[in-house]
Amino acid sequence: MLDHIESLARNARSWPFEQARNLLAHVLKHRLATSAEHELATSLIAADKTDEALAALPALARPVVFETGYGPSGLPHMGTFGEVARTTMVRNAFRALTGDHWPTRLVAFSDDMDGLRKVPDGIPNPQMLAEDLHKPLTTVRDPFGTHDSFGAHNNARLRAFLDSFGFDYEFLSSTEQYRSGRFDDTLLTLLERFDAIQAIMLPTLGPERRETYSPFLPISPITGHVLQVPTLERNVSKGTIVFDDPAGGRTELPVTGGHVKLQWKPDWAMRWTALGVDYEMSGKDLIESVRESGKICRALGGVPPEGFNFELFLDIEGKKISKSKGNGLTMEEWLRYGTPESLSWYMFQSPKSAKSLHFNVIPRAIDDYLAFIEAYKTQEPAKQIDNAVWSIHAGNPPTHTSPVSFALLLNLVGVANASTKEQLWAYFAKYLPEATPQNEPLLDQLMERALNYYEDFVKPTKAYRLPDDKEKAALLDLATRLSALPGDTTDGEVIQAEVYAVGKEHGFEPLRAWFGALYEVLLGASQGPRFGSFAAIYGLPQTIALIQAGAEGRLAGDAAA
Repeated sequence: MLDHIESLARNARSWPFEQARNLLAHVLKHRLATSAEHELATSLIAADKTDEALAALPALARPVVFETGYGPSGLPHMGTFGEVARTTMVRNAFRALTGDHWPTRLVAFSDDMDGLRKVPDGIPNPQMLAEDLHKPLTTVRDPFGTHDSFGAHNNARLRAFLDSFGFDYEFLSSTEQYRSGRFDDTLLTLLERFDAIQAIMLPTLGPERRETYSPFLPISPITGHVLQVPTLERNVSKGTIVFDDPAGGRTELPVTGGHVKLQWKPDWAMRWTALGVDYEMSGKDLIESVRESGKICRALGGVPPEGFNFELFLDIEGKKISKSKGNGLTMEEWLRYGTPESLSWYMFQSPKSAKSLHFNVIPRAIDDYLAFIEAYKTQEPAKQIDNAVWSIHAGNPPTHTSPVSFALLLNLVGVANASTKEQLWAYFAKYLPEATPQNEPLLDQLMERALNYYEDFVKPTKAYRLPDDKEKAALLDLATRLSALPGDTTDGEVIQAEVYAVGKEHGFEPLRAWFGALYEVLLGASQGPRFGSFAAIYGLPQTIALIQAGAEGRLAGDAAA
């Protein structure tokens, strides 16, 4: 079975598998002990014998390392989720491709040694933070009063955030890594190769910045501030730098042991080198930074990781989302209206294309995810592995989701004027008599989210219209036909057949114009669910009464009133 999965992974076309194959080539090129091993692996892979190549090679001395970064000056957000979710998808694909021949690690790295540059909005005790500006986040006092520092508070939120989604990761704190000495060897190498690093960085800076730039940011032993000051002297043999501390004059500090940190591009490169990072993705806005950090990594004797640049999200007007402008969608907002799986599905889709991240994408994302789960059940294995739900669920998607769509629930909420899940469950008593919140947990979750979404977004935009004469005649005919069915009918297909028959008999061409009339006249929306399924759940007598009210113009009149 394992060989079968590896074979499917070699030919899978979805982007996580493309990335996994790129990463495998990167690992084989840079992590094998001898050139002979590399030549053997290359020749076997070229002959489409990846499994033989892996079996013939020794296990790696250390795991293949995936990294994601987090800036703890703020709380985890949509971008945090997207980066970890997408990286996890590539990791899952790599495991399938290699048959777990080599172990992997996902490092969630927190840049918590950065200096606090400004007081974030909406934070309690802002004066406390103002007093601690320019100190490392892990020495800034916690305005919430729950942790040793502001950085520790936000790190805890990050870990709780990632844990809540079930991500498999290893958390690393920048402060702890600097202070523990884990970065010391690479920092000493950077001190030794200072001029080479400057030669990479200075051409990327403006004239004034060049005059004062140093890759080292010393921590003032007097104020505790992270200082943006020039390096005046370097002593490679002692492992120290000399700088002018505004609070204490000329000062000498070791570059090791957490006495200094690095500017963010050299810091990124230093992490890649010290931690042996093999894969890290980043946003399109960091393409130049990736290139420069890659050069620094090579100058330090490291190998830049494999990775790719994903597109940024846009707001509803097509503008770049900005945390400071607040024109995006928060995690809390998505999860009020949609499920985590629907968000993962949205993150999977076309990561190299700019997409709107707004409330209006959530219903479609939920129903597309449900549709992909249903499609997975009947697909052949070669199609399954490229289905988004394979990557979302690491090759083990659920076999059961929701028996109805989110769109249907939204319309049911509106027509039934429901405000609680109990009211919605009452409508399912006949349609799905065995269903309960306990054995249909996803349906229960979707009900809650449908109630929220309808109240906040659908209800304010409802726009019923009057039917024209042709539509009125068809509606009354449909009501008559449905009245001839048994009153306890719950077979949506039987009802749907009558809807189709009426549309054809009354000459709607194309037929979708008939369904458009149903939605606009009866539901006050431009589109809706499969009408037969909706009627089966809402109840045949109630549906007939709804159709008659729409035909007579009472729905549009009530809405206007």
